[in-house]
Amino acid sequence: MQAYTPFYSPFTPGFMSIFVPIILVLVLWTIVLKGYSLWAAARAGQKNWFIALLVINTFGILEIVYLIWFRPKNVGNIVSETPVNVSSPAQ
Repeated sequence: MQAYTPFYSPFTPGFMSIFVPIILVLVLWTIVLKGYSLWAAARAGQKNWFIALLVINTFGILEIVYLIWFRPKNVGNIVSETPVNVSSPAQ
C-alpha cells in the first residue's frame, strides 16, 4: 500500500520552482522602494515618516503611498544659499 502524499506540498520541486522567484522579486521590490523612500524622508527631515518606513514592512505599499502623496516635491533640488551674480564682467 502506498503512502498518501499531497499534490502540492511546500517540499515538492514544482512548488519551489514557482515560489522562490516570486519571493526574490518581492524582496528586491521592497528593498528598492524602502531605500528610495527612506532617502527621501531623510532629505526632507521627516523624522516620523523615516521611523514608520523603517519599522513597518508592507511589501512596498506604505513606501508608494509616501512617495506619491506625502513626499515634498522639492526633494533633491539644490538651493543655493548665496545669491549668484550674473552681471557681465566689468570693462
